[in-house]
Amino acid sequence: MDLTQGTQKEKKARAKKMMLWFGIISLIMSFMGWTSAFLVSKSRPDWLKDFQLPDAFITSTVLIIISSFTFIAAKKALKQGSSQGTSLWLLTTLILGVAFIVFQLRGFNEIINMGYHLTGPTSNVKVSYIYLIAVVHILHVVAGLICLLVVIYNHFKQKYFPENLLGFELAATFWHFVDILWVYLFLFLYFVK
Repeated sequence: MDLTQGTQKEKKARAKKMMLWFGIISLIMSFMGWTSAFLVSKSRPDWLKDFQLPDAFITSTVLIIISSFTFIAAKKALKQGSSQGTSLWLLTTLILGVAFIVFQLRGFNEIINMGYHLTGPTSNVKVSYIYLIAVVHILHVVAGLICLLVVIYNHFKQKYFPENLLGFELAATFWHFVDILWVYLFLFLYFVK
């Protein structure tokens, strides 16, 4: 396929999708670097081999997985012309995204209650990696929530319809990526001791 073909609108849409994928690939590389550093650091003598992630992280993982399905339901409702259904599913996705962050913060609180902090004399290398990876991911969920708020605003302004879903689809792609990324990170942090 020749990328120079098509209308100006089609070219602009392809360019925006390509930029999003470049961003996603760079994020994948960053998180792969941190998880690689985590693996290398496992050989340290002060590594906590018996540390277990708090249950709040399990709950947050379930919430973010469900949020991907509610975003899919929102897109399906939009394509079917159900404005009310789209609104319901988008707002549900937003609530689940905020709940994800709340449970992540509860998880951090549980870690602090175990006696581990990000830095200082009560810190540990493994726990510091967990803080770093989870906090950076939360920042990307916040970016996803901002995108979702823009989508909700545009939906209420009736800017989306079956022939014009670009902004909706870009936000959905980023949201699903952030969700899949957390599932990978959670499984990594949960099983790699």
